[in-house]
Amino acid sequence: MGSLGTTEIIIIVLAILVLFGGRKIPEFMRGIGKGIREFNDAKNNVKREIEEGMKDKESQS
Repeated sequence: MGSLGTTEIIIIVLAILVLFGGRKIPEFMRGIGKGIREFNDAKNNVKREIEEGMKDKESQS
């Protein structure tokens, strides 16, 4: 329980094809890719700001 087998993945892919159609899937994937890219950019910005804050605090001490 918990892991997906090949049959389950095929059924899920077929269900997505039936629900969204072949034309909507590339648009859907582009949206997911854009969302992931924006999330990673925000994550990197936060990481950089934290690191800069730590360096500033160390230089003040």
